Amino acid sequence: MKRATSALFVLLVICSIAAAARKHDPLTETEADQLRDATQEPDKRLKLYIKFTDARFDSLEQLRADPKQAQGRGNKVHDLLQDLTSLFDEISSNLDAYGTQTLDKDQQKQFRKGTKELVTATARWTDKLRVLRNAAQMDPQAKVETRDYEFALRDAEDALKSCAETANDYAEEKDEAKPKK
Repeated sequence: MKRATSALFVLLVICSIAAAARKHDPLTETEADQLRDATQEPDKRLKLYIKFTDARFDSLEQLRADPKQAQGRGNKVHDLLQDLTSLFDEISSNLDAYGTQTLDKDQQKQFRKGTKELVTATARWTDKLRVLRNAAQMDPQAKVETRDYEFALRDAEDALKSCAETANDYAEEKDEAKPKK
C-alpha cells in the first residue's frame, strides 16, 4: 500500500511538471524585453501590445490564405487564438494597472493617448474575429477547421470584448477628467 501511494505521488508530481512545462507564453523574448523596457511609459507599452496583437492577426490571416498550410490549419488557428486571448487579457491587466496608479501629468497624457489608440485597435480586431467566425458559414473547408478552434475563438471574442470595454471605460473616464474649454 505504501508503495502504491508513493508511486501515485510521483505520478502526480510528474504530471504537474509536465502541465507547467506546456504553459505557452504568447510573447517572444524580444517582445517581452520591449515591454519590460516600456514599463513606465503607458503609451509606448500599449502601442507595443497593439503591434504584437496586429502581428498575431497578420499571422492568422496568412495561415488562412496559404493553401500549403491546409494540413493542421485548424490546430494552428487554435494556437494563434489562444495567443490572442492571452494578449487581450494582458492588455486589460495593463489598463487596470495604469488606470489605478497615480500617474504624473505626462503619464496621464500618455495613458489617455494609448487608450484612444487601443479603442480603435479593438474595433479593428473585433472585425477580424467576426470575419473568422463568418468564414465557417461561407467556406466548407473553414467549417471543418472551425471544429478545432471553436472554443478558442469564443474565448478570444470574450477576452476581446472585455478588453474593448475596459479600454472604452478608461478612454471615457480620462475624457471626462479633462477640463472643458
